[in-house]
Amino acid sequence: MNSKARKVSTNTIQRIAVTPGEPAGIGPDIVIQLAQQEQEVELVVVASPDLLNQRAEQLQLPLTLSDYNPDSAAMPSPAGHLVVSPVDLIDTAVAGKLTSKNSSYVLQTLDTAISLCQQQQVAAMVTAPLHKGIINDAGIPFSGHTEYLSAKCGVELPVMMLCNPSFRVALVTTHLPLKDVSNAITPELLEKTLLILHQDLKEKFKISEPKILVCGLNPHAGENGHMGSEEIEIITPVLEKLRKTGISITGPLPADTLFTDKYLSCHDAVLAMYHDQGLPVLKYAGFGESINLTLGLPIIRTSVDHGTALDLAGTGKADNNSLIAALDLAIELAKH
Repeated sequence: MNSKARKVSTNTIQRIAVTPGEPAGIGPDIVIQLAQQEQEVELVVVASPDLLNQRAEQLQLPLTLSDYNPDSAAMPSPAGHLVVSPVDLIDTAVAGKLTSKNSSYVLQTLDTAISLCQQQQVAAMVTAPLHKGIINDAGIPFSGHTEYLSAKCGVELPVMMLCNPSFRVALVTTHLPLKDVSNAITPELLEKTLLILHQDLKEKFKISEPKILVCGLNPHAGENGHMGSEEIEIITPVLEKLRKTGISITGPLPADTLFTDKYLSCHDAVLAMYHDQGLPVLKYAGFGESINLTLGLPIIRTSVDHGTALDLAGTGKADNNSLIAALDLAIELAKH
């Protein structure tokens, strides 16, 4: 376990909802690890109390649970204590062993946390990793947290952004097969994504005049049409249109040279065209300290930068630094 010491604030106490994600993964572990230190907010963990108690015993970590009471005043979570909004498991959860029977439980925890945010009972929600494959195995179409949250919040277009202490990367397309990316990138999608990114950099991060870098889709950003026409036909016209409105945009640039200090040091965010164009670079630069933030939602949602790590579940070897970073960002954004 690797936890960072954190101080309790004297500001108005907020509540933050936390979902532990896949019950067979490390989500419950890192939430319990998080609970070993006093928090400046009241954590409301949306989960099965039995799961949390059983995993705490397996990890040999002290844990006391109390039921969430929306009518009580929010209090900083003391070390070794969690407030729980209970959701019952469908089947027994065993660390490291997936079962599709608990897929509806995972989604119910998300639904509950979203509802708490929408009712303004909590200031934000922080999500631990879930397993998309096992949810689909249960016969429930599911492509990821980002898309699920947007549907539940009635948002047409969510934007996934990951950030770490070095830089921020947002995505035009998210969980798509690579063969579908080019057709998915339309002028309308690109323009809406850039506008959401620009607006949330201003509103959520308090950057008065955001500067955005934009990747090309093709190698060498298309090499003037010799390696693809998307830059000429779609990307550049949209960027030129938005520049005329006063938005500071640089690009499209080749992705293999854009992620260098020359560009990153003087810009506030990168917009990548697809998932594996931007996120491997960001995670290499700060894996374990990166945060997944969903832009364009009426609620605040942050998440970890890693998966369920089934092989580490229940061993006590999971690193919870990304969860700490996600919680810290959620608190910061909620204060804004």
